[in-house]
Amino acid sequence: MSRYFARGAQLFIDLFSLSAAYWFAFLFRYELDLDLQTYKLLFFTWPYVVIFKYLVLTLFGVPRFSWRYVGLQEAKRILWALGTTTGVLVLFRFILPSFGGYSVFLVIPLGVLAVDFALSFLAITGARVVRRMRAEREERDKRRTASVSRKRTLLIGAGSAGVMVAKEVAQNPNLGIKVVGFVDDDIRKIGTTIQGHRVLGDTTSMAALVNEHRVAQAVITMASVPGSKIRRIVQTCKEISLMVKIIPGIYEILDGQVNLSRIREVTIEDLLGREAVELNLDAIQAFITGKRVLITGAGGSIGSELCRQVSRFNPETLVLAEQAENALFDVHGELSEIADRCDIIPIIADICDAKRIEQVFKIYRPHVVFHAAAHKHVPMMEWNPGEAIKNNVFGTKTVADAADRFGSQAFVMISTDKAVNPTSIMGTSKRVAEIYVQGLSKRSTTKFVAVRFGNVLGSAGSVIPTFQKQIQSGGPVTVTHPDMKRYFMTIPEACQLVMEAATMGNGGEIFVLDMGEPVKIVDLARDLIRLSGFGPDEIDIEFTGVRPGEKLFEELSTAGEDMTKTHHPKIFIGKIASYPLEKVRAGLAELDRIANTTSSEDVRAALTRLVPEMREPADSDPPPAISDRPPTRAETLH
Repeated sequence: MSRYFARGAQLFIDLFSLSAAYWFAFLFRYELDLDLQTYKLLFFTWPYVVIFKYLVLTLFGVPRFSWRYVGLQEAKRILWALGTTTGVLVLFRFILPSFGGYSVFLVIPLGVLAVDFALSFLAITGARVVRRMRAEREERDKRRTASVSRKRTLLIGAGSAGVMVAKEVAQNPNLGIKVVGFVDDDIRKIGTTIQGHRVLGDTTSMAALVNEHRVAQAVITMASVPGSKIRRIVQTCKEISLMVKIIPGIYEILDGQVNLSRIREVTIEDLLGREAVELNLDAIQAFITGKRVLITGAGGSIGSELCRQVSRFNPETLVLAEQAENALFDVHGELSEIADRCDIIPIIADICDAKRIEQVFKIYRPHVVFHAAAHKHVPMMEWNPGEAIKNNVFGTKTVADAADRFGSQAFVMISTDKAVNPTSIMGTSKRVAEIYVQGLSKRSTTKFVAVRFGNVLGSAGSVIPTFQKQIQSGGPVTVTHPDMKRYFMTIPEACQLVMEAATMGNGGEIFVLDMGEPVKIVDLARDLIRLSGFGPDEIDIEFTGVRPGEKLFEELSTAGEDMTKTHHPKIFIGKIASYPLEKVRAGLAELDRIANTTSSEDVRAALTRLVPEMREPADSDPPPAISDRPPTRAETLH
């Protein structure tokens, strides 16, 4: 069918629908008993009213809508268009009699206008709905194959995400999923029908429901739910030998759509589930859209996710600075496919190379700099102390100085909770970098801020991938200490909050992200073992002792830091006293003299003179008393 024929057919259907609605409005209003005068009124006004209604529909863009994909938004637009038309006709109904003469014979009764409005909406919308239903049925028929075996599936969660999953299943019979119903703990939903499927009961009745309805698998369809609830559901499914999967969390569904190809096995991130991040999108858009943005460490776990998040806000140019060629190649290839509204510039550069950084800033003159490049592994920096100084301290200084010199609007440094009362060379080096950007902020037009947070799940070299490799090889899983605790958040959540924090403040602030409650590392290990399909006795856990520079638990602020709330519930400002820039530079001069040393003791001594709160590592401390415990979130952020 040619495009012109299809458009002509749609025009005919619309005009016929509007005409039929107008005729039936008169017939219903006068109960099929029209006198001669009413017939004359109908015949005379009919073409003018129909043409007027279609012109208003055109003005509202209704004829441009695809009939195949008509939905609620299109129906709303049709309703507004026809409502506007009816409003104008009602206005004429009251104005025309004042002109006298023959105009009184053109007055359309209010009852006719009301019925015409309802019938026009039903006819115009209904024609499109029928077209969509027909197309979807044809599509289902094409996709349906006899060889597809459909598993009887229970959807856990009858909220918006569950509704989207049910819709997707209905449209794709070949996915191999047959929904038998929902379960939901909201008692108001039990017994109701959603998308043609009943809410059969709550999660406590799952065992009986599985037997009654011969359920083969369950899918957790809750986009944002506490990890404790996910853990309970997974444990329940395990006890009744029911396979369980999950839809992506809210950080993965950035476009608000659920594609069933994304449904996956339950992961450790789900068991540690955190609340959804609410972002001030207008502020972030004003901060990034149309700007030139530079991200250092663009190939790393945090840097690459920042690239993905920033690209969504359509910067003019996104410059990816990374020293590792392979990592840069990967992130550049990914972004080139998904970011079509900005220039993606891959730059191989070492942040310690002052001439190269100068060249990058001179060519691209970034408005915003996200500085994510750093050496981050605590034990590795204990073994290579001079490299921590070169990269984390002087690399940061090089990039920050360039941002100041070339007039960047904002410089955002990614920091760490290990910079609080640091015990490690890595943590102390990041604290020195914080001190420097704070001092530079006092004399610069560039807004310098640091954002401090804890561990991110799944980052390169982090504990989760390490545990997974150990489990795959049959164990043992090695944990440093039974009391070791850490704060965790997902990489997308951390990067979203970094962008939000970057829009705040006037410069010199150190923002602290609310990391939730600390988690025992040994509990993470046990959860991963269970998620991998092993029992608690099948994979051994060995305690190896605290590694060089590590603490038993991390802090997000020091006792002397006055934590101030921001408008965002997950972002705080640490009111941390800044150092005079001259004093900082004097301390950096001493560090520069020993940057090439391999002596951890010499580096520690120099760092302690610049960061007096630096402590000895945990392996030098006496064993804690039984009553010792890490601070709660409320105490930490007080």
